[in-house]
Amino acid sequence: MKIGVLTGGGDCPGLNAVIRAIVRVSLKLGHETVGFRNGWKGLLENHSMPLGREEVRGILHRGGTILGTSRTNPYRVEEGEQKLLQTLESNGIDALIPIGGEDTLGVAVKLANAGVKLVGVPKTIDNDLMGTDFTFGFDTAVNIAMEAIDRLHTTAESHNRVIVVEVMGRHAGWITWYAGIAGGGDAILVPEHPFSVEEVCARIKRRHDKGNNFSIVVVSEGSKVATDSARDEDGSYVLSSMKKDAFGHVMLGGVSKVLAEEIEDRLGYEARHTVLGHVQRGGSPSAFDRVLGTRFGVRAAELADEGRFGRMVAVQGNAIVDVDINNISGGIKELDQALYKVAEYFLD
Repeated sequence: MKIGVLTGGGDCPGLNAVIRAIVRVSLKLGHETVGFRNGWKGLLENHSMPLGREEVRGILHRGGTILGTSRTNPYRVEEGEQKLLQTLESNGIDALIPIGGEDTLGVAVKLANAGVKLVGVPKTIDNDLMGTDFTFGFDTAVNIAMEAIDRLHTTAESHNRVIVVEVMGRHAGWITWYAGIAGGGDAILVPEHPFSVEEVCARIKRRHDKGNNFSIVVVSEGSKVATDSARDEDGSYVLSSMKKDAFGHVMLGGVSKVLAEEIEDRLGYEARHTVLGHVQRGGSPSAFDRVLGTRFGVRAAELADEGRFGRMVAVQGNAIVDVDINNISGGIKELDQALYKVAEYFLD
């Protein structure tokens, strides 16, 4: 069997661990592996590379992806699906293993429905994919954000400042909550709960009235501002631009700057904002993400070998399982409400 592999969407710590595992297991099972460069773009343009033992040697600890990636949406390209199918046929690909998030695997679902034999591997630092408890890359992103919050504590305290830290997460608050709790954030703002500027300011003032001379606010890039927290359930995004990516998603960001300015104007406390941005998805993966990525890659190769296509590998509890890849179409996995309640005990 000849197995094609690609990585799509944003880069993510642990991708190389998955690629390495797929190649090593496939070789053991007597299969050949081929990588397609830069996600779905590589399939559109028939840009491939061999994936053998030498190509994956020494990549376990490396961040990013040796295959490259992109946010290319083949269904926005004229005859895009037909081009993908032609590339698979011309390269003699018997099975495809796409590694990606909601958008990449959304394309995979359409291809599976078009008859392509494939196994999906879920990837995102946001941890917002349905069907799996965790995705690789999430743990690394949380630890990077936590370390940044730890460092910001000392400068905030030294200058008697309020510092607003903006982290990634788009429409789910998993990174924000985990990093905020682990880093001792004084306010944790997530997309699932639109926040009131008045309430945030009141919380900070209560802290300062109790003798705390600094505060750390951890906010997700996708958090929404409620005009009236008692009635506004949806809220609205704070955006620095209206640019959209190839899948039609607005590029989020800018909420920390606006919130810091509001806090300073309303309370008179010196406030600063910090946007962690892409540093959260860069660098070497944590031990957890290396192991999870490896386990995902092993099971994906096994599923291809077993001829069990239209599946996605996942972790549930501590078990690696496989689920129907169509689960990816069930919406995003939002932050568990029980976790949000935990945070409330510590935010004052």
